[in-house]
Formats: sequence, structure tokens, C-alpha cells
Amino acid sequence: MKVAAKLCNLFTTTYFLLLFSGLGVDSKDYDYFATTKCTTEPHKAQYGGGIIVNPEFDHNIESWTVFGNGTMEERLSNNGNRFIVASNRTQTLDSFSQKIQLKKELIYMFSGWFQLSEGRDLVSVVFKINDSELVYGGHVIAKNGCWSLLKGGIVANFSSSAEIIFETNNPSVEIWVDSVSLQPFTKEEWRSHQDNNIERVRKSRVRFHVSNVNETAIEGAKVVIKQTKANFPFGCGMNYHILTNRDYQEWFVSRFKYTTFTNQMKWYSTEIIQGQENYTIPDAMLKFTKENGISVRGHNIFWDYEKYQPKWVNSLSPDELREAAAKRIKSVVTRYKGELIAWDVMNENVHFHFYEDKLGENASEIYYLRAYELDPKTTLFMNEYNTIEYSGDKVASPANYFNKLKEILQSPEASEMSFAIGLQCHFASGRPNLAYMRSGLDFLGETGFPIWLTETSVDPQAEQAEYFEEILREGYSHPAVKGIIMFAGPAQAGFNSTLLADANFQTTPTGKVVDKLISEWGTGPYTTIADGRGIVDISLHHGDYDVIVTHPLTQQTEKLNISVRKECSQKNIHVKMHA
Repeated sequence: MKVAAKLCNLFTTTYFLLLFSGLGVDSKDYDYFATTKCTTEPHKAQYGGGIIVNPEFDHNIESWTVFGNGTMEERLSNNGNRFIVASNRTQTLDSFSQKIQLKKELIYMFSGWFQLSEGRDLVSVVFKINDSELVYGGHVIAKNGCWSLLKGGIVANFSSSAEIIFETNNPSVEIWVDSVSLQPFTKEEWRSHQDNNIERVRKSRVRFHVSNVNETAIEGAKVVIKQTKANFPFGCGMNYHILTNRDYQEWFVSRFKYTTFTNQMKWYSTEIIQGQENYTIPDAMLKFTKENGISVRGHNIFWDYEKYQPKWVNSLSPDELREAAAKRIKSVVTRYKGELIAWDVMNENVHFHFYEDKLGENASEIYYLRAYELDPKTTLFMNEYNTIEYSGDKVASPANYFNKLKEILQSPEASEMSFAIGLQCHFASGRPNLAYMRSGLDFLGETGFPIWLTETSVDPQAEQAEYFEEILREGYSHPAVKGIIMFAGPAQAGFNSTLLADANFQTTPTGKVVDKLISEWGTGPYTTIADGRGIVDISLHHGDYDVIVTHPLTQQTEKLNISVRKECSQKNIHVKMHA
């Protein structure tokens, strides 16, 4: 979708009411979740404050205490709203706190409204566990003059006491806070919300009315429904082993219609020696994907990390680098123009800034505009890690990702660009923080740009399969997520982190999760029987389907193809069968 249309809706808020409709938010009490802008007054505490005592400071500063140095006081806004202020601070964590009790395996959603006495700064919520460990729960860029919403959370790995505190990079500013909330959810409640969202966002109702030519209903007619193409892109990374390993080919083609080449399109792969470009391998891989109806994301044009440049690039002067980069982008983008569904233009340019350091702070913006000029119909992605998977990485927080996005799209020339948000989603060991993941998706989803989980994986551990399923379900159930690519695969293709098949192509427990979700999210086949009215009601995932209807007495069959899309909340199909 075009940037111009998206920028007009950066602050669209209506559908975020729906994101939490299954988790107790009353739309009459909480009118919107404004994460990319600030407001003159804070809104009511989400969930009524949850387990927070005195969440809106209606009872002065009851249950809140000073943390670290400084002072704490209550203040009153012009319209009479009470809020709390941490002042006379000297350390980044000097603030105020409230003690809580975390219960093992519960998922805690945090929210609060923040303002600073001057300037702007990143504000973080921090959970101090058992008087020692500090766990970040979320971040927002707050400023003076208006209130900004911080959303985040934590997953309790064990039952323990905890203290909620707040941090700024600049310790000299006052922190103003209001409408603080911490709401716990069980895994069952969380899964129920995911399922409700999937039903609402990914599926539509279909009614088959089976009758004779004379319109009399055919009770007992069998309806078999088989998905032929999913509407939601759920794919897997691919590497050069696909060209020579027949087992790998069969394994991949039987499961996936979307992919990203893991390394083969990168600059360090296509121009190992300066001036000697070699596209033999990515060309062959693209030929294979075309022959098998697999769509490809381009990954990547540039990588902003100094470590992953072609070795010869690091010795270039700025002018030489500018010339080499101009040749690179023209070569790779024009070569694959119209053959890819996306390009990761400047990979990991929130964490790193090799090209900005060498060529100027607007280097990313320049190369996105150039990619658009060379291939205007292909969607251009930012692609970053740790934005939703690790709350401790403040550098790539959703707020900082959003700031980089605005830098890239600031020029009028970018207004027609087809743009999307890429979140790598590489989870390390340990239970995934689904509260932080959802909050990040909420925040970035509010921009209106489509979000893809571009390299989804989870490190090896005893609970790998369980955690991978949780991550994939969270992504699939979120309305802003429009595609998921896993960086995973079989051992014979060299995958050793998120392994889906072992050396003998036996499906691993994590692979079984993926196969289960592929089936659950639409492949079928589904077999149903028409009731006494000749009617079959079924909820189907968006996609294309082959349908076979069989008469219960004559065994006569009718075959049809249907398309189920989000735009149609219920599709009615009348099947007339001849005697």
C-alpha cells in the first residue's frame, strides 16, 4: 500500500479497540490507544488499573513510594486531573515504584501515560525482580507538553515479588505519570484472545445451500472443502541446498509458497571480488521458485552493519563507496525487477549505520528512494531485529524503529512508495515475552503499514516447539501482521537453530508444530454434512478452495472453486444438483 495513503492514517485508532476486545477493555471507557502521538490529557487506566493500587492517583500517592534518590509529589492539571511526578532526580532509575506479586506463567500487560518536564527522551518501565534483577517491560518516547502511552509487559517465569519502576536516559528531567495499569492473564485467556482474533481477522463464514433443481433441500449431502491457496503468506527461508537436494525440494514445495533466500542475494554473496558480479546461484534459486509457484522476498540490497559488507567495501573512501553502492543497487534491483514481492532495502539500519557514517545521515532515505525509482511496484521493507522479541534492547525498541521509519519517509518523493515493516523475530532461549511482542505489534501496527515477521526463529531448548508455536500464533492472530517467514528448515540444508526436520528428514517436534499450523490455518480437507435444510455453515480461513459436493443417494458430484476473502464477512453459495 502507498505511503501517501498510510501517512494520512498514522494515528488511526478505531481498530485497536478490537485488539483487546477479548481481554476486558470496555470501548465505552477507553476510546483509543494512541501510541504514535500524544494527547493533552491521559486516558483512563486500562483494565481499571488491573492489580495496580491507586492507578489514577485519585487517593493522592497511596501505595506509591520513592525509588532511588529524588522526591515524589502529586500535581493537578488545569482540568483537575491528578498525576504523580518524580523530581530532583540524579540517576536514570530515580523515580517512584509500587510493589506487586508476580505469579508463575501469567502474562502481564502494562500500560501508563507519561510526560516529561522538558525536552523529549525514551522512558522505560522496569520490573525489579526479587530485589536484584532488572527486567525491561517496554519503552516510549515521551516529551514535554503532552502525554504519551507506554505499553509493554512481562511474562513471569516464576512466582516472585517485584517492584515497578521507571527510567529515562536523561536523569535531570522530571517524570510525570498517570493511569498506570498492570493486568495479568493466564495462558488460556491469552490463547482465547488469539483464537477470537483469528476467527475475526483471518476467517469468514461460508454457507452452502445444497438443493435439487426444484429447490428442495438435500439433507445429508457431503461437502468436502480443500484449500488450494492461502491468502495469508506463511513461508520459510531457503538456501542454495535447494538446487541439489531432492529431498529438500520435495519437503519445501509440499509446504510453502513464500520464501526469502537466506544469504544468496546479499552483496557479499554476489560480488565477492570487486567488479566481478555473479548471480548464478540466486538466478537458479529464483528459477526453481518460479517453476513451483513460490513468491520470493528480496533480502537484501544493503546491510547497514559494517561486519557484513563485502570485504573489499570496508577499505573504500566515501566517494568510492558511493560509486560502488550506486552500482550495486542498480544491478540487483534491475536484475530482479518485477520478480520479487519485496525488498529489504537497508537491513538493520536501526541498530547500525555504516552507510550513514560514511555517506551522510540520510543514506537510508536515499537508497529507499533509489530502490523505488528502479522498481516502483515492489514493496520496500525496513527489516530489524529485537524490536518485538527482546525488551532489553532499547536501541531497536518500537519507538526508535518508528523514528527511523519517519526519517526514511520524510521526503515528498516517498509519498507513493509501497512500504512495509519487517520485524525479524529471532527469539533467544527462554519463554517469549508475548506481552512485549503484542505491544510492539500494536504500536507499529498503528502506522497502518503492513507488518511481516520476516525471519522468525527460536533458539534450541527443551521447550522450543512450545515457544515457537506461541510466537507464530501471536503473529498470525494480530490484525496488523500480513505475512510470516520463518528462518528455519531441515538439517540437510544446514539449518541448526530452529530445526524442522532432522538429517533423515524426520519431522522434529518443532517441525510438527509448523505442519500442524499449516493444516489448522486452512489446508483442510474439511468434510461436512448438510442438515435438514440442505445447509452447511462453516468458518474458513481466507484463501482459494476446491469444493466437491456429493449427493447422499445418487453419489452424483458437483465440483466448484470458491474464493474466501476478508472483504466478505459471510459468503452464500447455492449448489443445485441434478438427478
